[in-house]
Amino acid sequence: MSEKFYMACLDVAGRRCVVVGGGSVGFEKAAGLAACGASVTVVSPELHESFAELEVEWVPRGYRTGDLDRAFLVIVATGDRAVDEAVWRDAEGLGKLCNVADVPELCNFILPAVHREGPIAVAVSTGGASPALAKRLRSQIAELVTPEHAELADELRAMRPEVKERFATYEERRDYFEAVVSERLG
Repeated sequence: MSEKFYMACLDVAGRRCVVVGGGSVGFEKAAGLAACGASVTVVSPELHESFAELEVEWVPRGYRTGDLDRAFLVIVATGDRAVDEAVWRDAEGLGKLCNVADVPELCNFILPAVHREGPIAVAVSTGGASPALAKRLRSQIAELVTPEHAELADELRAMRPEVKERFATYEERRDYFEAVVSERLG
C-alpha cells in the first residue's frame, strides 16, 4: 500500500464502535477501544476468553447488515474474507470509518503501533507495509518517552489557561511553551 495517510487522533469516548470478530485479534482491537472510553459492541458467534475482562456489548451471532447502525467506526477481525468484504461494503456505503485487520485494501483507516505515557501518545505507522516494523519502532520510542515527559505534559496543560490570558497571539503562546520545554528538557 503506497497511500499516504492523514494522521489524526480520534476521540472515541462514549461513541459506539463495532468490532466484528471475537477472537484474539478482535479482543486486542476491542481492548484498545475500551481503554479510550468507547462503547464497544462485538458481533461474533463466540468470544475469546480474554473478553471476560472487558465491558463490551456482545451480539452472539454472525454479522448482519444493520449491525453498523449508529457506529462511529468499525473494526473487522474475522479472518473470513467473505465476511470481511461484506462488512467493508456496508461500512463504505454508510460512510463509516472501517479497518479490516491484516487486509489493508479493505481499510479506510489503519491502526498505528502506539506507546502511551500519561497524556502522551506516540503513534508509529508504516502505512500498512509492516506492522512488525511499526511495533519495533514503538518499542524503541518507548525507551525515549519517560514519566518525566508525562509530568511535564500535565504541567503544561495546567499552565494553558494562564498563558492564554497572558499572551494575545498563538505565536507568542507557542514561543513561550517552546522555551519552557527547552528549559526543562534541554
